[in-house]
Amino acid sequence: MENTREIMIEAIREELRESADKDYKKFQESLIPGLTTMMGVRLPKLRKMAKKIAGEDYAGFLEKADDSCYEELMLQGIVIGYAKMEREEQTQALARFVPKINNWAICDCSCITYKFMRKDSAYWFAFLERYLSSEREYEIRFALVSMLDHFVTEDYIDCLLDICNHLDSDAYYVQMAAAWAVSVCYVKFPEKTAAFLQTDTMDTFTHNKSIQKIRESYRVSKEEKDRLLKWKREDAGK
Repeated sequence: MENTREIMIEAIREELRESADKDYKKFQESLIPGLTTMMGVRLPKLRKMAKKIAGEDYAGFLEKADDSCYEELMLQGIVIGYAKMEREEQTQALARFVPKINNWAICDCSCITYKFMRKDSAYWFAFLERYLSSEREYEIRFALVSMLDHFVTEDYIDCLLDICNHLDSDAYYVQMAAAWAVSVCYVKFPEKTAAFLQTDTMDTFTHNKSIQKIRESYRVSKEEKDRLLKWKREDAGK
């Protein structure tokens, strides 16, 4: 078994090397701060590879993958979403993966894959809430992005807006995730979110970013965008 897994990992790494694009690598490095090990493999290719791994020895891959390689870490996050696991196995896999997240791209591309959270929403929402009290920027972002991807629903809209209202973090990627979440809430529940934006106690940066992101949406009318401008605050601070 061990030898088989080593062969599998080497085959995956060879496929990554063959799929690397230097120009794409350079472009991505300009968008994602702190990268040192990116090869330059495009996301559609990584998703295709992840689906294949998920249908084979995904447990072996998750055990053997190199956490220091951007592409292998991205594959880990996506494989968890694609693999057919029982809830307990998914929970354990995420508990191991989330602390490894070290940039917004791995966080966001992984979170959108976790559609299984919609099938057992109460359990997974409670799982995500635990990360909101973390001191680690990307753990909090993981919770917020997962919530905006899978929990902007009638059952959770009030709770999600309240979470954004009471976040206690000045970390940039947390604030940006909160603003993104509010913008998604507005698109799906415009009147409820409009009322929220008139009374919220979010920091000024997050409040104004929320409005900016809503105004950038093609799903919001010009009249609504003009109304939102009236609710911007002065002295954003960033």
